[in-house]
Amino acid sequence: MTAMSETEAPAGAKRQGSNLPGDRLPGARPEVLRLDPGDFRYALKMGWQDFRRAPGWGLFFALIYVLGGWLVVWALTTQGQFWWTLPAAAGFPILGPFIACGLYEVSRRLTAGRALEGRAILGVIFAQKDGQIPSMAAMIVCYFLFWNFFAHMSFALFMGNVTMTNVSQSLAVFATPPGIALLVFGTLTGAAIAALLFALTVVSLPMLLDRDIDYVTAMLTSLALVRENPVLMPAWGGAIALLLFLAMLPGFLGLFITLPVLGHASWHLYRRAIDWPEDEARITEP
Repeated sequence: MTAMSETEAPAGAKRQGSNLPGDRLPGARPEVLRLDPGDFRYALKMGWQDFRRAPGWGLFFALIYVLGGWLVVWALTTQGQFWWTLPAAAGFPILGPFIACGLYEVSRRLTAGRALEGRAILGVIFAQKDGQIPSMAAMIVCYFLFWNFFAHMSFALFMGNVTMTNVSQSLAVFATPPGIALLVFGTLTGAAIAALLFALTVVSLPMLLDRDIDYVTAMLTSLALVRENPVLMPAWGGAIALLLFLAMLPGFLGLFITLPVLGHASWHLYRRAIDWPEDEARITEP
């Protein structure tokens, strides 16, 4: 695709995505598009622009993550199980696509030139409690719980017979054959689990906010987008994972910038990656 400012698109044209709750357009036939590097640069540029235009909302949603990260670390360290902070912190961003719905709504309103009404933004998920987003939310939460269960199971499988009092005080154990095997196995399987969730959600949640469509179709469309862009989309997912990981290192404080920018950027990438032929047909009808 050729990068183009969203404001240059004709009113009502495809990828408009400016409709708001209560007037969502139908989305019976989503089609995925082939992307190029310029589309990802454009999405990041627009994500940064949206964050600058509404920094308060970006910081607010990021604060939820920062406080959640601190809470997880506190709960685990007070129990003397500091080791579990690693899989917990790594799995926490899995919830990102769900919580980022607020950021998608901010970007949608900025694109449409509408006011950033607090009640509408905070209630964007609650307002669709009878729709498809709760089903997606339940799927993501279950995925997150499985992530942590799998981390515990893997540790028990490889390290169950290793004598130690506290992993945080016995890091040398990971230089042993079982420790190395755990690290390799955990890295590969964890990457596969995260990649699948990314493929299922990369555009499905913003699509559900934007269109009257079921969550299964949204997830299948998201998977189709990754298949259509087998190099760029995994690279985008890897970049997101790396940026979030680096942002968590300084006490989760880096999330105050990284999370809102990536959330806004995800909305703009969705707008450039998904086409709705019925919109074009409706426009050309006499």
